[in-house]
Amino acid sequence: MIPILVAAATFVLVMGVVIWLVMLATRGSEQSEVIQQRLEALDQADRRASASPELDLLRSELLSDVPALNRLLMSWPWARRLRDLVTQAGMRTKPGVLILWCGVLGFGGYLIGRNLLSNVLLGAAIGAACIPIPLLIVAIKRVRRLHAFEKVFPEAIDLLARAVRAGHAFTTGMEMIAKELPEPVAGEFRTTFEQQNYGLPLRDALLNLTDRVPMIDVRFFVIALLIQKESGGNLAEILDNLSKVIRERFKILGEVRIKTAQGRLTAGILIALPVGMLVMMGVLNPGYVGVLFTDAWGPYMLAGAISLQVLGAALLWRIVNIKV
Repeated sequence: MIPILVAAATFVLVMGVVIWLVMLATRGSEQSEVIQQRLEALDQADRRASASPELDLLRSELLSDVPALNRLLMSWPWARRLRDLVTQAGMRTKPGVLILWCGVLGFGGYLIGRNLLSNVLLGAAIGAACIPIPLLIVAIKRVRRLHAFEKVFPEAIDLLARAVRAGHAFTTGMEMIAKELPEPVAGEFRTTFEQQNYGLPLRDALLNLTDRVPMIDVRFFVIALLIQKESGGNLAEILDNLSKVIRERFKILGEVRIKTAQGRLTAGILIALPVGMLVMMGVLNPGYVGVLFTDAWGPYMLAGAISLQVLGAALLWRIVNIKV
């Protein structure tokens, strides 16, 4: 029991330190957050206008409130991608905080696995499995937010078309979307409206929208607006046709999901079957399954089985997840 208590106390201590650092890092006024959002919008526009990789490496984005960690993240090329993922998930957390959480969960999983199972390799495997948990949460929130945006986006285009047909300016239509429609569509159009209202060119504000919402429908929307702005045409008719195309794509997607329902159900059963059999055998015949936890080769066999299970689940999901 002493190693278990020591591991638990160490984990609680590390978690307390990280929570204190997170509270220290996220402390700030709303005014500083608004200023940071405006600076990020300007930085996106400057980065898009500049094709020089040297200038791109010299950007000064705040990726963490801890100066040392911020300098370290600035030297890593994937830090911007991580920040974009957090923004697309609708979270205000900085990449530095996510990395701290990944480190704490990985270290805590290693300590618990090593002391409970008395196996360094299995403890390292548990720690490695715990590291991507914060990133997985961000990815899940991102997917859900994009799906929610995709459902309401045709209504936003229809509202914008009606506003333009009624004689309102295009920017006024975006403001109406920000006030009338639910999140996350309202928040994204509000951000776009505020960016151009604070002096950013409309073209850059719309392109920033495609960065925050990486969807093919949003790209079509922005491209249609930019072409109409340069060449002219009936904007209301263009928006109506675009909304109709998006709804037709949703209809085709629904038919595809109906036809692949059996395959997705089969994939779910195949993924859950090994875990369910392990639990059932552990209840019916504990001695038969207990060899995996008592024998010297048991942890290695479990680690290999878990790795193959994750790989198989990824392949099955790739097969049944058809994009339209």
